[in-house]
Amino acid sequence: MGDVNGDLNANSRYRSTGDPQLDKAVHQWLTWDKNHRTRAQLESLVAAGCLGDLRKRLCSRMSFGTAGLRAAMGAGFSRINDLTVIQSTQGLYSYLSRYCADLSRRGVVVGFDTRGQEESGCSSQRLAKLTAAVMLSRDVPVHLFSTFVPTPYVPYAVRKLGAAAGVMITASHNPKEDNGYKVYWCNGAQISSPHDKEILRSIEEQLEPWSSSCWDEGLVESCSLRTDPLTKINSCYMDELTSLCFHRDLNRICPLKFVHSSFHGVGHVFVQQAFLTFGFAPPIPVPEQKDPDPNFSSVRCPNPEEGASVLELSLLLAEKENARIVLATDPDADRLAVAENSDGCGWKVFTGNELAALLGWWMFFNWKEAHPDPADSQKVYMLATTVSSKILQAFARIEGFHFEETLPGFKWIGNRIHELSKTGNTVIFAFEESIGFLCGSLVPEKDGVSSAAVVAEMAAYLHNKNLSLNQQLHNIYQTYGYHVSKTSYVVCNDPPTIQKIFSRIRNFDGEGSYPKTCGGEQIVHIRDVTTGYDSSQPDLRSVLPVTRSSHMITFTLQNGVVATLRTSGTEPKIKFYTEYCASPGNRSVLNTAFHYASHNPPPPRRHV
Repeated sequence: MGDVNGDLNANSRYRSTGDPQLDKAVHQWLTWDKNHRTRAQLESLVAAGCLGDLRKRLCSRMSFGTAGLRAAMGAGFSRINDLTVIQSTQGLYSYLSRYCADLSRRGVVVGFDTRGQEESGCSSQRLAKLTAAVMLSRDVPVHLFSTFVPTPYVPYAVRKLGAAAGVMITASHNPKEDNGYKVYWCNGAQISSPHDKEILRSIEEQLEPWSSSCWDEGLVESCSLRTDPLTKINSCYMDELTSLCFHRDLNRICPLKFVHSSFHGVGHVFVQQAFLTFGFAPPIPVPEQKDPDPNFSSVRCPNPEEGASVLELSLLLAEKENARIVLATDPDADRLAVAENSDGCGWKVFTGNELAALLGWWMFFNWKEAHPDPADSQKVYMLATTVSSKILQAFARIEGFHFEETLPGFKWIGNRIHELSKTGNTVIFAFEESIGFLCGSLVPEKDGVSSAAVVAEMAAYLHNKNLSLNQQLHNIYQTYGYHVSKTSYVVCNDPPTIQKIFSRIRNFDGEGSYPKTCGGEQIVHIRDVTTGYDSSQPDLRSVLPVTRSSHMITFTLQNGVVATLRTSGTEPKIKFYTEYCASPGNRSVLNTAFHYASHNPPPPRRHV
């Protein structure tokens, strides 16, 4: 993106906004920022008198959500840019130096995806180098990947190298305008409370960049404390991936063809290697989408969770190549979408909940083959976020292993995996409904690379039994009970409107009174983890941790439907999740669900 630093006059003249507080923020920004592109953005906004935009950019800061810091790239303290990444890393260093006595020995891992924005000069690679520069300027060893990697490679490297922490520069599947700063703790899981709050406090205590070294990208080339872990980590990851491969001989002769799209992100090379590790021929790449492109030129949205509308090129190629299975990883390869061509019935794009039913069944099926003693199940766990399908709970109830729910976000799953491992337990599968899956416990993070290879092997095994993925899904439902779910969202870029919506729900029939019916059905239980209220508990307190920084309310209806409304931790969305569960052998759920769907069609995904 060319040179973005220059010899800048920190006291350059600019026009007053007429607002003393805003003038102070403008002065701070122009004093500290050495990226001439983001300085020019801000100066242009001041000259144009865009006070509303300036206040949004300068009068608030980012906070850690379900996936770290995430925001649009560009000038301002509330955005992702050189200055805010330097400030964040200074805060991270300060916290680590107090918490981790051997930080100067263990160091930190830094990785990045393929994002970039020409107008602000904020590529993920540059931001990763600045992250490394701040740490190197304090004599902290940095394991900086020399090229883009999947997000799960960073937490994997943190554990493998014994690092104190890890940082991944990515905005995953967000729009092209966004980027992010994802922090992993020494256990390989994303940071959670109290670390997130303490790091934010440390950031705010020292906002001014320490020295010119913090802006020096060249430090990563000249400093002996910087190492490149790429070769070692990739080799170790692929070696350990074999622990998830159960039928290599069958894979080698598999007649199925697979198509893979990496959505213009990092996944192409790594999924190809994972397939080879499992004994498969490499999947057929979608040529228009296999190479990195920060503009995501061939998709309207870089999120494979959106389904057939963004998988069009993949499905067309699969039909041309007579491939039965389409696999799509999101731009940072931590999520996986799957579609199957059912003979005579067109393409079936599986939801995250449906894929979890298949993968959960597959992982326990193979685990049971190796551990026939039912007593061994007492140390086995599966995990899911609370807004995800309850299908794993149905598995656990019948098969005798343990199932637990967490709050939304894989950081909660990752930290729970760590806690369970300390007491000798094994998590063999975990998921969140937004197509985030973890097979085994290779890394305490969702992983689209390993999941792609596991899905391919499962499809090959079922094909050998004359079964499709979709047929096996219905077999699972017949054994464990049908689980019919629907999820969607609306976009809302106005936080006060979101606040009003949830306030209305919490004060529906007067202050502190929630709705009593929904769609003509009685609401029998309400759980509000924002306030800590749960009507189903004797003490009316939620078992799940209280999260006041976001909204999430769950309604249990008399007919068995569970519905949750929550705000996204990564995007300006209000999401809803509904599921209807039946007991094994009860097919009436299908009639009820179809009746409900026909009378209550899901709203289009739209803006509020």
